[in-house]
Amino acid sequence: MEAAFDELEPELRAQAAGQLRGRGADWEFQRRQGLIAEELIAVAAGLRDARPGQNVVIVIGSSSHATHRMVGSVAVSLARHAPVPLVIVP
Repeated sequence: MEAAFDELEPELRAQAAGQLRGRGADWEFQRRQGLIAEELIAVAAGLRDARPGQNVVIVIGSSSHATHRMVGSVAVSLARHAPVPLVIVP
């Protein structure tokens, strides 16, 4: 599994750079391990604390699985615990 991520990382980094180039937005690519919601919360809190006065927002897609809405998903967990504003895109 780790090897698959090693192969995907450069491609994902290049795609993000291509999409965001020239848009005037600060962005950073980080590869992290752990529970997705917890890692996003940690990064958002770290950015918020490191850049006072700047806006930090988490933007995430909602899950299309009905069970995730009942049991919980990354978006649900973030909605409950995000330390910064959250936008959930349907």
